[in-house]
Amino acid sequence: MLREFDADTDTAEANCLPQAESDKSAPDIDSAPDHQGAALSAEDGPPKTENGFGAVFKNRNFLILWAGQLFSQLADKVYLVLMIAIIAARFETPGQTISGWVAAVMIAFTVPAVLFGALAGVFVDRWPKRPVLIWSNLLRGGLVMVLPLGIWLTLGWGTVLGLPVAFWLLLIVTFLISTLTQFFAPAEQSIIPLIVAEGDLLSANSLYTTTMMASVIVGFAVGEPLLALADKLMLMLGIADNGPAILVGLSYLVAGLCLMTMAPGQETLSAAHEDLSQFWADIKDGLRYLGQQVQVRVAIIQLVLLSSVFAALAVLAVRLAEMIPAIKASQFGFLLAAGGLGLGLGAVLVGNFGPRFPRRFLSLWGAIGIAVCLVALAWTTKQLWASMAIIAVLGLCGAFVGIPMQTLIQEKTPEAMRGKVFGLQNNLINIALSLPLALASVVEARLGLANVFMGMGALVGLGGVVTWYIADTAMRKV
Repeated sequence: MLREFDADTDTAEANCLPQAESDKSAPDIDSAPDHQGAALSAEDGPPKTENGFGAVFKNRNFLILWAGQLFSQLADKVYLVLMIAIIAARFETPGQTISGWVAAVMIAFTVPAVLFGALAGVFVDRWPKRPVLIWSNLLRGGLVMVLPLGIWLTLGWGTVLGLPVAFWLLLIVTFLISTLTQFFAPAEQSIIPLIVAEGDLLSANSLYTTTMMASVIVGFAVGEPLLALADKLMLMLGIADNGPAILVGLSYLVAGLCLMTMAPGQETLSAAHEDLSQFWADIKDGLRYLGQQVQVRVAIIQLVLLSSVFAALAVLAVRLAEMIPAIKASQFGFLLAAGGLGLGLGAVLVGNFGPRFPRRFLSLWGAIGIAVCLVALAWTTKQLWASMAIIAVLGLCGAFVGIPMQTLIQEKTPEAMRGKVFGLQNNLINIALSLPLALASVVEARLGLANVFMGMGALVGLGGVVTWYIADTAMRKV
């Protein structure tokens, strides 16, 4: 069963939003193959609009969501920099490395993504998206802003299991913030098709992806200077040691306040159940749905593969920088920044020209391009500018995979299933990210950097061609 949430349908019409699926019942999983055929046959049809970024920039609701995403994503990245600063100031002792403390924080930040990603998507399908977006930011902002006070109060409370109580508090707050992020991510992805016309989804997702990648570059690159500036400003106001936390907390709060002004219109929600066992049944429904929808399943596989490549590249970039005579290992960020710039350029190209091409062909070209770039990197492991240029092209090709596939999932997934699907997608991506992060350096030490790049290129190329063939064959059977 479905129930409808009416927020402001007049605003939806004023923004030329797509009509919500108010007259549809919950998707019948057993009859999904018929639905699949209809969806697949429409994949190559002409888009409703081809206005590029123009129509998206005129959409008030999307601009509000975009602003909220900007502040929220930036806060997410600077938060990790803040944790390192707090550890260095409060818990580091002379002669001791902080890597163990930082690793514990990273684990606390990662575990909720693995445990709660799919479950959060089930809740997102049952709840109106706007309150989820608002409260997930406001609560994260509040937690960050009270953290310095909590650490100060617990510094003298001794240790538990060999760790200071204050550090346990930091881990708990990090765990809670990451848990709230698991609700924010699928809600944000699910609400985009509600506020953006179908023909403008590719451009909207281009801006979404560009902002996400820019936040990674900007957050890690200027996080420390921003926190230092915030500390100086707070000292001028007579507030000592709390400036960085206030800056990050305010970023989350501003995101929440921005999202309060958004009016997404009418939503079709899954029926609420008091029986907790129903949550597991909903997760199985999402898995069954993915098993029956070829295009959506292939798109998620390609996104998981793309995320794994970028995660491995983030680890291997350190070794690559170490081998390049012109830079130090600690300057590996230059290499990653080149990939981010390439992805941003690719997002602009896809947003403006992507609607002219079928989604599956864009992803095929992108996968082949990534494969070629990875193989080329094997031959430039000691050349700075050649490596940066290749990584930039790799990022550009990544946009040709990631943006069309994310858009395709939004287009082909019924509204009442989006939270489950995006929750499972985020869950799979987070699990997939852990493998390259854990294994990339070990494999490189055994096989050598050039061989690892060539092996990755072969896997990406094969995966891109196979997934394209599966999707293309399914469409031709219709």
